Amino acid sequence: MKETVYNSLQIALSILLVTIILLQQKGAGLSGVFGGTSNIYSTKRGIDKILHYATIGVAVVFFGVSFARLLF
Repeated sequence: MKETVYNSLQIALSILLVTIILLQQKGAGLSGVFGGTSNIYSTKRGIDKILHYATIGVAVVFFGVSFARLLF
């Protein structure tokens, strides 16, 4: 029973993590190859900042669940 809960939680977290990562904007995509963008540092604002922190949070929770699964 416990193993099924851990498996389901890991699958849900992994899907969420992949989705959040894919939603993030790329700084220099294919246009960077042709000189379309310059590599200037900019701060994250708005939804980019939220997605950045959500990625970190979900990754930490995923690691915690994986570690707990090893222990129990």
